Parts: sequence; C-alpha cells; structure tokens
Amino acid sequence: MESCGINQFLEGKTIFIAGATGYLAKMLYLLHINVVLIEKILRVQPNVKKLYLLIRAPDSNLAKERFNNEVIKTDLFGVLRKKLGANLQALIEDRVFLVAGDIACDNLGINSELKNEMFKEIDIIVNSAAATRFDERYDTAIRTNTLGALNILKFSKQCSKLNMLLHISTAYVCGENDGLILEKPLHYGETLNGGSQLDIEVEQKVVEETLNDLKARNAAEKEVTLAMRALGIERAKIHGWPNTYTFTKAMGEMLLGHLKEDLQLIILRPTVILSTYKEPFPGWIEGMRTTDTFIVGYGKGKQNVIMGDKESIIDVIPADMVVNSIIAAMVAHRNCSSHSTTVYHISSSRRNQLNIGDTIQFSVDYFKKNRWIDERGKPVKLKKVRTLDSMASLHKYMTIYYKPLLKILEWANLILCQLFQKLHTDLERRNNLVIRLAELYKPYVFFKGVFDDTNAEMLLMVTKESNADDTFNFDPTTIQWEKYFKEIHIPGLVKYIF
Repeated sequence: MESCGINQFLEGKTIFIAGATGYLAKMLYLLHINVVLIEKILRVQPNVKKLYLLIRAPDSNLAKERFNNEVIKTDLFGVLRKKLGANLQALIEDRVFLVAGDIACDNLGINSELKNEMFKEIDIIVNSAAATRFDERYDTAIRTNTLGALNILKFSKQCSKLNMLLHISTAYVCGENDGLILEKPLHYGETLNGGSQLDIEVEQKVVEETLNDLKARNAAEKEVTLAMRALGIERAKIHGWPNTYTFTKAMGEMLLGHLKEDLQLIILRPTVILSTYKEPFPGWIEGMRTTDTFIVGYGKGKQNVIMGDKESIIDVIPADMVVNSIIAAMVAHRNCSSHSTTVYHISSSRRNQLNIGDTIQFSVDYFKKNRWIDERGKPVKLKKVRTLDSMASLHKYMTIYYKPLLKILEWANLILCQLFQKLHTDLERRNNLVIRLAELYKPYVFFKGVFDDTNAEMLLMVTKESNADDTFNFDPTTIQWEKYFKEIHIPGLVKYIF
C-alpha cells in the first residue's frame, strides 16, 4: 500500500460503478452507496474523467432522464448544487455516463460499441450490485449476487487499463460465527458448518430444476416466488448460512477469488450501513436498515416490542465512511504488484462497540423529547419498550396478545356472516409477518461476533498521511454513538423515511 494525494489520484480517472440492480422505479434506494460515492467524487475532484454507472434500464436515455430528475435533484446533491449552481448540470453531462445493462447478463448486457469503448478507458471497477433482501428468491439472488460477480470479473478481464476490481460485499458472509471474525478471503467451496463441499454449479442446477418443476405444474407466479424464497433459505442453511442474501454474497466472493487470476481484487465488507455522519451533510439516508425498523415503528407509536439480547453487539457504520473507505482503497492499491486478495471490514465493533440496548435507549430518549405528530395532529403515545430474549418468548407473547383476538374474530365471522373477515385477515397477516421477520433478523439481534478491522485500520493510517483535514475519514472511533443517533441518524430517519 502507498499513500498519495487522493484528489490528485482521482483526477483524470475513469471509474465504472456497477450497483443498480433493480429497475428505475427503485433507482434511488438501490443506489444508496453509489450516489454518495458519485457525489463525493464530483465534489472533491470534478476533474475525474468519467464515471460510468450501470443501470438496469431499457435504454441509456431513459436512465439518464430518471437519474437527473430523481437523483441529482435530491437533497444529497444540495451541497454540490450550492457550490456549482447552474454549472452542476454541465458537470453531470460531462462526467457521469449512465450505461443501460444488466449485471446478470454476459458482458453486462452493454451494447457492443459502448462496451468496446469502456474496455479501453476504465481504470477502476467498483461492484456494489446486490439483491439485499434476506429471503430473496433464490434464482434472483444467485443471478445477481453470485453470477453477477462472475460477470463483473469477466468484464474486468477485458479492460486493458484496469488497475483493480473493488468488490463491495457484506461483513455477514461470516454467517453466525462468534468471537473475532478475521479479514480473510473465503475459500472456494467452503461451508460454515463443516459439511460437504459447496458446489456452486450444483446450486445453479437446483435452481433450474426447481423452476422447471414449477413450470411443468403451471404454478402461479406467487407460488413460484414463495417456492424460490423458501429454496434460498433452505440451501443457505444446508451449508451454514442464515439467509439467502449472505449465502449468495459469499458464493460471489468465492468465484471472484477462485477465478481472478492476476487481477488485483479488493473486497470491502461493510456491516450495517446507516445515514451519513458528516458528508455531504449529516443524516442523509434512503431506505431502512435492520435497526431502523424498530426505531420507526416505536417513533410512530406502533411498536414497543423488540426481540434481541440487549447486550448483543450491533455493528453499524455511516454511509459516508463506507464511501471514504472505498476511495481510500482505490488510492492505497493503485500501484500494488501483489496478486493476492485484500479484505477490509468496514466496521465498528472491535474499536467502538455499540449494543442493542444502547440503540433502544437512544430511540426512547429521542422520541420522549421529539414526539411524532399523528394524522390527527396529536403527539403519539409511546409505550414502555419490552425486549424478548428468544424466539420462544416471542411465540409466547404472540400467543397471549394476538391469538385470543384472532380466535374471537373467527367466532364473530361465523356468527355474523364474515363481517370481520378483513380485520381477521389483516391481523393474521401481521402475526405471520412478525414471526417471519423475527426469524430473518434473529442471527443479527443475537450476534456475538466482533469484526476484526486490522487491515482497515492500516488503510486508515496510510490515508491519513494525505488526508490532513479528515475529508476521507472512516475511523469508527471518532463516532460518539449517542450523539450520532440522537442528533444525526434518528432525525435523518424522521426527515427522509417517516
């Protein structure tokens, strides 16, 4: 690793960012980290040569139009708008190039003329494309998170100037391991439970055979979706992972490491990414993360029960720190001759621990002083928070508080000709949803691991040599968690999510 002026490094570079996996109706949410990255690069180094951004869209013109209207006009780009004024649009036109394609396709589905131009120009590729739903359809997740990573690798090998492939994964490819979790690559075919070797080709065949069977039975689309979601969880648990997302991301890492040959590969594994800490301003966020579901529900007076161990470590990191680490890794590895894979945990649990009990208390304190006003113009009533320490206690709670009401509604429907059928259906659906979400989140609300970030700490030390004003800070020890949640993150949720 070497240090150099970060702004100087970015000048004249062509960077390809693959990160939008969904259709444009969901553009902003899916580009959460990418738009922060784009804004940061344009703000600190407007003389970057080109930023290519892969978008799953019918054509580049539509992608460009939606990007300008739905991304550039958001608050996130407010600082840049104020700085550049009318010149911002010209900068976007000159530097940001929307590429219509699909990470699940060969050559990423990019048309030949543009693809050949990109092969000659690209210096760095950043791949953050992911299907992030924990129980995503297995076919969708394996196509995006696993085979998508392979397609990016194949594309990378055709780029004549390419300096590195920087792959954004997740720290939770470790599964439910406890203790100190090291920054080391996954080995091809390894499992987390010591079972038989994982064969990625077999996983593809399982998907194909299941889809063919569903098609032969003329299964409805909803049945196919439910079957593929169940299959993903089943296959993940067979090999030791808790959900489809982390399992397919792990397989993507394995393929990259196994087939990269002499390509320089850097894997960044962030933990749970929350709102921006400082840049371009504190508190910007799009979409809710694991911890935010409870915060939003509690603030609106709709939820006061949470499952989890108050002492469990919850590892979170602000979005702008993740982006700073991405740029720092680009610079530090610019002239690296090593062909080994470098892994960085972008995390907080080793050096600045936060537990679930802290986040609950921060939320209670904030909303006591800043009550949410309901649709009638009245402050919502907040209930005392109740923490359930196991799935058994959750099932007991649901039996006591939900099952009797469901039974009463069943009898009322029999007597009154289904008068309360909709209410019964809604309550039953809510009951099932709570149980399903609890099962999905269980590995994280009882998580006992600590993410080693020794490599990331070394990267930070190198970065500080050319970063005297902390423009690219990603040091988790600089975060005061109580201040961050009460003055930055929760107000950000209220503004952008509520």
